Amino acid sequence: MSGGPESTVSRETTSRETDHQSDQATSSGNGDDGFTAPYNGISVEETPIGAAAHRASQVLHPHSVSLPKPPERRILTIANQKGGVGKTTSAVNLASALAVQGLTVLVIDLDPQGNASTALGVAHHSGVPSSYELLLGEVTAAEAIQKSPHNDRLFCIPATIDLAGAEIELVSMVAREGRLKGALSEKALGEVDADFILIDCPPSLGLLTVNAMVAAKEVLIPIQCEYYALEGVGQLLRNIELVQAHLNPDLHVSTVLLTMYDGRTKLADQVAEEVRTHFGDAVLRAVIPRSVKVSEAPGYGMTVLDYDPGSRGAMSYLDAGRELAARTAHITKQEQR
Repeated sequence: MSGGPESTVSRETTSRETDHQSDQATSSGNGDDGFTAPYNGISVEETPIGAAAHRASQVLHPHSVSLPKPPERRILTIANQKGGVGKTTSAVNLASALAVQGLTVLVIDLDPQGNASTALGVAHHSGVPSSYELLLGEVTAAEAIQKSPHNDRLFCIPATIDLAGAEIELVSMVAREGRLKGALSEKALGEVDADFILIDCPPSLGLLTVNAMVAAKEVLIPIQCEYYALEGVGQLLRNIELVQAHLNPDLHVSTVLLTMYDGRTKLADQVAEEVRTHFGDAVLRAVIPRSVKVSEAPGYGMTVLDYDPGSRGAMSYLDAGRELAARTAHITKQEQR
């Protein structure tokens, strides 16, 4: 019988065991990476639901985990001229994941559609100081920066529809490829001491994307686990090489993120294997699954970590953000060689 004593005892016992496991996961530490309350501290014997609940609690209580600050500010351009691969989704959710885990993040929306601005909950109607005015030199970065209502460590320079004509206006300007870089000086950023700056690019290889590449040292390429995954990436890599040769010798592809992964298909595994073979260690171990919650979140002006912190999508972006931050030391060592 469902309401019998045995059922009651079973539920109580399960509850006590779950509480005990949760306490163990919360109190466990991992001293080898210097993080507090790390995900690696979760016991391998713990159920997937318990692990997800533990990580979701860290989203709801952001002071419970803290990632180390990078030795210097990291500026990443998130680029792929192929549309629909998860550029904006990855930009805002990685930013949110880093901010939840104790780092200060600035997202620069360079896509005239303004989807990153929408997801971060900041105003981006015509007349708002935005990346358009920033590129033209009409406002400083400090004047255009807005704080996201979802996290005190998360900031955004929004994009308005005016940005759609920026490429035409930039053509006649002096040093048109370096406008964004000049606008992101320490003084121009004002009081926002950002650990990470993530630049969300439009799905093209025009002047806006070139400005983003000149302003950054790192490129993060999101690649969806679909049939045409690597189509067009070759052209993107050639453009990166051109920017390296003529405008920004420090630019390199530091990170590749696999998105829209569907573990039920062999195709997703084949694409993931092909990408890892091609890009090697640049590919993050964390993979972003197909998720309805990830797609729904922007409609509410939120990232998936704010919309549903216990979802698979939120957990995956938390892991990806943590892995991205942990690569700081590795990148620094490579630069010193």
